[in-house]
Amino acid sequence: MKNIVIASDHAGYFLKEYVKRKLLKKKIILKDIGTKSSEKVDYPDYAHKLSKIVKKSDNIVGILICGSGQGMIMTANKHKKVRAALCYNEKSTKLSRLHNDANIITLGSRLVSKKNAIKYVSIFLKTKFEGGRHKKRIRKI
Repeated sequence: MKNIVIASDHAGYFLKEYVKRKLLKKKIILKDIGTKSSEKVDYPDYAHKLSKIVKKSDNIVGILICGSGQGMIMTANKHKKVRAALCYNEKSTKLSRLHNDANIITLGSRLVSKKNAIKYVSIFLKTKFEGGRHKKRIRKI
């Protein structure tokens, strides 16, 4: 099992807490790096902080949550060795791992239900990178 780091901005705070509780119930250990409330914060601060942790090791994956997921993905993908994917359905989630070896999932709390958020995170954590023809493409990113 990979190490998991989770973060959100104020808009994603309640969904982050929900996802965190569900993962902890499954005995999945994770590190929450904030935010610690629904008070307004700037999403880039948390996306940068999490991305700096994820890019240190192939054994770390991240979960980022904001209102749409867009701000987090844009910021995270500025970092070398980070491949963040905005996941909005089961297929996009699975393919982000199979073909793109994504190491961060981003979710939009205003666009994804709690039930689906857990489903997408579970798919993301369980799906392995296919490798093969996709390896050379990943190197080009």
